[in-house]
Amino acid sequence: MAGSLNEIKTKIASTRKTSQITNAMQMVSAAKLQKSEKKAKNYQIYAQKVHEITIDLVSHGSSDDNKAENPLLTKRPVKRTGYLVITSDRGLVGGYNTSILKPVMAKLKAHQDKGEEYSVLALGAMGADFFKARGIKTSYELRGVAEDLSFQQVNEIVTESIKLFTDGVFDELYVCYNHHINSLRSSVRMEKMLPITIDEKEVESADTKRNFEFELEPSRDEILDGLLPQYAESMIYGAIVDAKTAEHAAGMAAMKTATDNAHDVIDSLTIAYNRARQGEITQEITEIVAGAAAI
Repeated sequence: MAGSLNEIKTKIASTRKTSQITNAMQMVSAAKLQKSEKKAKNYQIYAQKVHEITIDLVSHGSSDDNKAENPLLTKRPVKRTGYLVITSDRGLVGGYNTSILKPVMAKLKAHQDKGEEYSVLALGAMGADFFKARGIKTSYELRGVAEDLSFQQVNEIVTESIKLFTDGVFDELYVCYNHHINSLRSSVRMEKMLPITIDEKEVESADTKRNFEFELEPSRDEILDGLLPQYAESMIYGAIVDAKTAEHAAGMAAMKTATDNAHDVIDSLTIAYNRARQGEITQEITEIVAGAAAI
């Protein structure tokens, strides 16, 4: 019985230490989530302005010849589809990675069933390892995506994506990531990045709101040539910031669940320990009484 009591005490102490670790990780994720949410909110202002200017330049004033020559606006028959998949670099984030990898795999399987080709670009070690384990070759992968991702780092991703697109590795590119809704919810998004397309409804809405004309120097075509890579960069950067926010929320929720489960285990073990201790005391009393009666 003493051995059993010592085992239970050891399990309680071990589980308590685990709960302290998971609780600390939960607080770290909560702090990162708050910081990331603020960053994503502030970035939306910039992204929206770049989007509005791009709509205006593409739909009003850019020559048809420039649209045809600009590689980011070039539409061609889709022989191969590219998927830029954003995952985390580590585990302990609940179902965060599964929620994006599962629908991506469904898309890839649909291409396989139809005999269509596809290409995968992986951002994050978990996604890169996932595809590698299943024999899916990646055209590009980046591990160790920084928490404070800079535009310089994103430029590397965008430059490589544009190069693969212009080289004909794929004819269209979708960015796949988890969109952060709140600390408990996220949703999967697969947004078309290349070629850059402008929604006609957005153009009509912009025309309705606008009551002035821009006077630009140099020409619209020259500005557009410089702006489109920046627009693609803003899309990638925004997706990564959004995905990181969802990752921190998933990590916080996973660690909270782990901490709660650890407390439940401690409560159960404590009850088991008290019952075992009570049984041991009862047995000792019974033995004393029996000895006294024998005398």
